[in-house]
Amino acid sequence: MAEWYRRRDEVVSLTLHVQPGAKRSEIAGLHGDALKIRLAAPPIEGRANEALLKFIAGIFAVPLRNVELHQGSQSRHKVVSVSGSSIDPESLISRQ
Repeated sequence: MAEWYRRRDEVVSLTLHVQPGAKRSEIAGLHGDALKIRLAAPPIEGRANEALLKFIAGIFAVPLRNVELHQGSQSRHKVVSVSGSSIDPESLISRQ
């Protein structure tokens, strides 16, 4: 099993390494024990965190209210939970 996510019932917890200020938002593969995500948003006034939650909601096909930032609001290393998604986290790796 992958180290970068955990599933408990309907909730998936993701360990992410986020790179703000990229040309476009995309999944960049694994970065150690985290899934690396490049974000087009700048790391200013919480805009990158907001963009991250919207990006995660989009790839997991859930409403924004089902995505929550648990750790790392001021860090590149973040923990996010997603509830109510039928998307397999492993499938995100093959999308890159």
